[in-house]
Amino acid sequence: MSGGQAVEVLAQTGDPTRFKFTTPMGQTLDCNFSFAGLRNQVSMAVKKREEEEGVERGTLLSCVNDLAASAQHTVAAHLAKRTHRAVLFCKHNRLLPDENPTLVLSGGVASNKYIRKALSVITDREGLRLLCPPPKLCTDNGVMIAWNGVERFREKKGILSPDVDVLYEPKAPLGVDVTAQVRAAAIKVPPVKMKIT
Repeated sequence: MSGGQAVEVLAQTGDPTRFKFTTPMGQTLDCNFSFAGLRNQVSMAVKKREEEEGVERGTLLSCVNDLAASAQHTVAAHLAKRTHRAVLFCKHNRLLPDENPTLVLSGGVASNKYIRKALSVITDREGLRLLCPPPKLCTDNGVMIAWNGVERFREKKGILSPDVDVLYEPKAPLGVDVTAQVRAAAIKVPPVKMKIT
């Protein structure tokens, strides 16, 4: 079981309101994601509880389910808020199709049912359809990276002859980066209740 799967399983019987983690990048008005701050918050909460409970290495905290549920809820809220801003930006700039606008959630994160529900709150509110592949197809990053290569090949972007040295990039952008335009739009995302069961 992967770490993400373990968190989801533990969170099923936890209280997502027990630990008050702050969603990352709250003052940054773009659509980028970062989990570094949240990871630090969760690590500090775990360390504090381990000291309080005197937990020995290899044993679980008594509140592990609540920690998992609180962390999962905060991740879902972060993803939902950033995605909501992207949807609002696209609507304002008429970048969505008039008929059947769809948000596709893919990758490992798409296998998490709680995150799917959080994003469905946003798509329902904004009149979009949420499309998610079956969870069993959302776990292999190699397939997703290969698909990105297929799309780049179709767009004739980044195609090199065999005799050219290859530069490896941590990101493989496809399309136009609109981060600056989103920041300039300074879109405030309205509060949305994330009551997820």
